[in-house]
Amino acid sequence: MPRPVLEEARIHPAIRARLADSRQTFVREVMAAVAEHDVVVVGMGINPFPKKARQALDRIGQPYKYLGYGSYLSRWRDRNALKMWTGWPTFPMVFVKGMLVGGATDLQKLIDSGELKTLLASR
Repeated sequence: MPRPVLEEARIHPAIRARLADSRQTFVREVMAAVAEHDVVVVGMGINPFPKKARQALDRIGQPYKYLGYGSYLSRWRDRNALKMWTGWPTFPMVFVKGMLVGGATDLQKLIDSGELKTLLASR
């Protein structure tokens, strides 16, 4: 499933480092959490869907790491870097065993079908 990404050759050399480093602290923080924890939920305040994802995991007793990045008006640039990294357009971003599985609705489908247990048992 290739996504179009602007080729490096089409980015002026003078700005490549700025692009490469832009908001990467947050991307690296999420990458580290995903590498360390079986389940990671990345969300934001006010939005009810990150809370729904966490509640769904709490109901089944599944431990997870939660990373929250601001609300609708704050830290949107940080969240945008995460969206650009994953290609996922909304929050939450739910990772299971290093794999982006989608948002709260997608997580609930995995729970309901039993696939979440299968994913957690793999590797």
